[in-house]
Amino acid sequence: MKEKQKLLEIKDLKQYFNIGKPNMVKAVDGISFDIYKGETLGLVGESGCGKSTTGRSIIRLYDATDGQVLFEGVDVHGKKSPAELKQFNRKMQMIFQDPYASLNPRMTVADIIAEGIDIHGLASSKKERMDKVNELLETVGLNREHATRYPHEFSGGQRQRIGIARALAVEPEFIIADEPISALDVSIQAQVVNLMKKLQDEKGLTYLFIAHDLSMVKYISDRIGVMYFGQIVELADSEELYKNPIHPYTKSLLSAIPLPDPQSERTRKRVGYDPKDHGYGPSDQVQLREIKPGHFVSCSEEEYKTYKQLNDN
Repeated sequence: MKEKQKLLEIKDLKQYFNIGKPNMVKAVDGISFDIYKGETLGLVGESGCGKSTTGRSIIRLYDATDGQVLFEGVDVHGKKSPAELKQFNRKMQMIFQDPYASLNPRMTVADIIAEGIDIHGLASSKKERMDKVNELLETVGLNREHATRYPHEFSGGQRQRIGIARALAVEPEFIIADEPISALDVSIQAQVVNLMKKLQDEKGLTYLFIAHDLSMVKYISDRIGVMYFGQIVELADSEELYKNPIHPYTKSLLSAIPLPDPQSERTRKRVGYDPKDHGYGPSDQVQLREIKPGHFVSCSEEEYKTYKQLNDN
């Protein structure tokens, strides 16, 4: 098997707001994980757990409070010249959650998509610029005729496709998709996710896919990280995480997924989660530990022994 190549390394990333004030918020509190070239890492958790903040800190929309984000071995938050920043911005792009708010209503679709092409000088003439826009529109399943229209003339799903075309315009290597389907109808969600999978295969893209819908994350992700209050509590291959959740919070999240069968849905048992149940003392070192190859769980030394024993049997 070919050695997986690390594209992104996140080391002890912290993102605090209102630092030094009584109402300080530790949105992301010391998380570490890697993302490999060509894979999709899903990041899930309920609203307010810090997953979107993680994405925004990785792409430098926020300056990280502490920790490192290494992209192809280079520190994203290190000092960079304007030329280096421009190069970095081209390699990493973001698809935003709200297709209504993330497109400028005063710009035509062609200008929205071509913004990155203009900034990075990727077209040598107006004709080449327009050809690229038309090609991108067709890539995401829209028509050339759409280029002269404005965002308000499109449905939510179409707007999200325009957002994807805009992200693809600069030929990035890595895309952060921040809840890209949560504002869309269920029927449209699958179309957008299938489009993202298709583009990944064709262009060799790497994704960080942020969402709170666990069933959709399983479908698109190779590995999944579960976040709770600024921490990653479990990280594993997506099949493994669904078949064998270890952390009580992951079990609680999975128990909340509605079942398509009414009979089973009636008997489905919700599992609650209370962090106090861990009973951690001041001396307990709670950290991500590898319970089995590739399956990491946030736990104390005592819990680690218990989890390991249960999983070795």
